[in-house]
Amino acid sequence: MAGLEPLYAWALRAVSRPQDALLCALHWELIRHGYRCLGAGDQPGPDERKSELLPAGWEANKEVYTLRYKSMDDARELLLKAITVEDSMILNVMDCSSQKVADVTLAVADYINPEHLDDFHKVYKNMEELRTRITSGIIAPLGAPSEKAKKEPEAERKDPDLLQDSNPLRLPPRQPAGPRAPTWPSPSSPFAVGGEDLDPFGGRSGGMIVDPLHSGFPRPGIEPSSGIPGRLPRGAVPPGARFDPFGPLGAGRSGPDPDHLPPPGYDDMFM
Repeated sequence: MAGLEPLYAWALRAVSRPQDALLCALHWELIRHGYRCLGAGDQPGPDERKSELLPAGWEANKEVYTLRYKSMDDARELLLKAITVEDSMILNVMDCSSQKVADVTLAVADYINPEHLDDFHKVYKNMEELRTRITSGIIAPLGAPSEKAKKEPEAERKDPDLLQDSNPLRLPPRQPAGPRAPTWPSPSSPFAVGGEDLDPFGGRSGGMIVDPLHSGFPRPGIEPSSGIPGRLPRGAVPPGARFDPFGPLGAGRSGPDPDHLPPPGYDDMFM
């Protein structure tokens, strides 16, 4: 009953009969379910604002208690009328926007000890049953108010596609098949050897094998990553990758012929 105790202590001066104490409990259950009290009476008054406290004059009419409530998200406004009939209290609650009505009849003696109105720890009894009756008879039929959406951090409100580059654990998007050449990292740095193994997130270039044809110094010849007209499209070979040509590349090819030395036992007739 956290919260009801300070409310009851605040309203104790106006509590003069068991029905007053029961209304305090009903009021606090509405507060617990996301509603705030606007004021007493059927019509709004000047300078109204939502409050967890009971409004001034809430107990003035001993025959009919009339209170108005609004949900924290401003989606629902309720009009509560608690009618006292002998030893019972008839609760009639209407949703002002949808005109839906819910009502519950409570026996006051089932939940209030009339001889202990001045002692909060003794005045209430069977509180779990009372909460169940209010929840099933009023809150559920009218629909509990939804919690107000929490303000999202600035980064979470941005387009998630724009945040992919800032997340080192996110895999890069696949490039669709097409004539456009993939964008490979540049192998121009001679010190890039082993970089990809040192950086598991792929932010650096360079594998474990040192390729003398890509040592960082300019040399004549054909760069496989730029493509071979009529044979190899541009971008098919990543820059810096080891590449064994599958055909003659012409007179402009640089470097030694890998077959310029005969294998051992070349003149052996049985080879």
